[in-house]
Amino acid sequence: MSLTLDTYRLLGRSGLRVSPLALGTATFGTEWGWGAEEDEARKLFDLYVERGGNFLDTADTYTDGSSERLLGAFSRGRRERLVLATKYTTLRRPGDPNSGGAHRKSLFDSVHASLRRLDTDYIDLLYLHVWDFTTPVEEILRGLDDLVRQGKVLYVAVSNAPAWQVSRMQTIADLRGWSPLVALQIEYNLVERGGERDLIPMAREMGLGVIPWPAGCSPASTAAPTWPWRMPPPAPAPARASTWPWARSPNAASPSPTP
Repeated sequence: MSLTLDTYRLLGRSGLRVSPLALGTATFGTEWGWGAEEDEARKLFDLYVERGGNFLDTADTYTDGSSERLLGAFSRGRRERLVLATKYTTLRRPGDPNSGGAHRKSLFDSVHASLRRLDTDYIDLLYLHVWDFTTPVEEILRGLDDLVRQGKVLYVAVSNAPAWQVSRMQTIADLRGWSPLVALQIEYNLVERGGERDLIPMAREMGLGVIPWPAGCSPASTAAPTWPWRMPPPAPAPARASTWPWARSPNAASPSPTP
């Protein structure tokens, strides 16, 4: 039996049915100097949906918001049959420290802006996009649960986070009766297979659907990933000083998140 876009699967520990292949829309828009113009992006969207695809992935800062705006425009008239997934945490306004990060203010501001750009009343799946090593997990989980209870978000998920933190979050959500994580997005390809060691087994045990993103597929990418939302390499640390983010002095400068 061949695998088709309408061979729907349950997403993690939920009843939500999604296509086995999501359509990533980070290249919808040309604000980053490359990507698909609106007409070409619509062709990609229409072909995917016409073949039975229903799982669309974007983020609040992809192409400076154009990805969400185009996706919202393309979804008009067929919104209810689609599963729209977006993300928060990357910096939205340079110079504004609270316009990025995993904290509650960033979360609510980002979601409200995404709802406007997507031209929808609710987000089907919301990811925490990048782990910030700062915000308490209880603040993150309670904020996500509040959005679910308000009907602005249906399901919550996490991307680019350590396995031990994801498992901790899922355990706390279960114990507190908060909305559980249903999916985990990770970098996974022929070169980057580190997820096989801990992330994928953890996801299986914790009831998370795994959605891989394939950036860095070429051997050259192992030295210098080129995807725009990757963090820049840290500056050389003083001799004998720890380079782990949580070991820095609270007053030390941190690299600003990038889209």
